[in-house]
Amino acid sequence: MKKQSLIIAFALVAAGAAFAQSVPADPTATPRIDRREARQQKRIDQGVASGQLTPRETARLEAQQGRIKAAEVQAKSDGVVTAKERANLTRRQNKASRDIRRNKHDRQAV
Repeated sequence: MKKQSLIIAFALVAAGAAFAQSVPADPTATPRIDRREARQQKRIDQGVASGQLTPRETARLEAQQGRIKAAEVQAKSDGVVTAKERANLTRRQNKASRDIRRNKHDRQAV
């Protein structure tokens, strides 16, 4: 009986710890989105440095990144980033990623 109670208690503690890790402490925290924005910005900068992106392509991609950042700020404005808002930001980042790749590999010269 004591062994069974100990196992149940341990399972509850483990489940609680797993739940605590999955729920962000700050409901407006978007670390995954922020990391992705940084990676995409780095890809754009690399494309400019290597000459893979023209000034016009760079301006368009930078504007797109600005719109995504504005959407993130808007999503955070009420104090909670909902699952729907996160999905929207992810969808926009997916499109931006495709646009970066397409523009970097379109064989245009600066």
